[in-house]
Amino acid sequence: MSHYLDSDDKAYNRVYKQETPDILRAFNDFNTAVFAAEGRELPLKYRELIAVAVAFTTQCVYCIDGHSKNAVAAGATDAELAETAWVAAALRAGASYTHGRLAFKFTEHERRHEHTYA
Repeated sequence: MSHYLDSDDKAYNRVYKQETPDILRAFNDFNTAVFAAEGRELPLKYRELIAVAVAFTTQCVYCIDGHSKNAVAAGATDAELAETAWVAAALRAGASYTHGRLAFKFTEHERRHEHTYA
């Protein structure tokens, strides 16, 4: 397989429906509540843009496809999608920078004792 996001991928939902229908139903109910058009504090457009940013960060092509379209349907502009991409890029870069500090932390003992090996 050389790609993802085939138009017939949703057909595999049958496995979830057959094997774990209760969990699938709970997930769908949860997802429906999170992305309800009304009754939430954050407007749907903002929630969809957040979802797009998370999808960029997790690199879920299915989520990028669906939530980008949903964001535009909720009124998002190309400029807003572009800024969403930059927000996700900044977070990924920031996470690499801050997690880089862990490399120093985890190797601190080895650096202090680097010349004690026989």
